[in-house]
Amino acid sequence: MLLVILIGMPGLPEWILILGVVLLLFGGKKIPELMRGLGNGIREFNSAKKNVKEHIEDGIKDTKKSDSKENTSE
Repeated sequence: MLLVILIGMPGLPEWILILGVVLLLFGGKKIPELMRGLGNGIREFNSAKKNVKEHIEDGIKDTKKSDSKENTSE
C-alpha cells in the first residue's frame, strides 16, 4: 500500500519544475502575497474545523446530560 502511494508522489525534479512554473507565472513579487493568502485560508479552515468539532462535542455532552436526567426522573 505504501509503495502505491509513493509512486504517485512528485520527486525533486518535479518540484523544481513546479516551482519554476509558479515563479514564471506569478513573478517574484506576487508569490509572498499568494503564500500569505494561502496561510490565511489554512488558518481560517482550521479555526472553522475546531469550532465545528467543539459544537459537536457540546451537543454530545448535552445529549448525555439530558439522557441521564430523564433516566433518573423515571
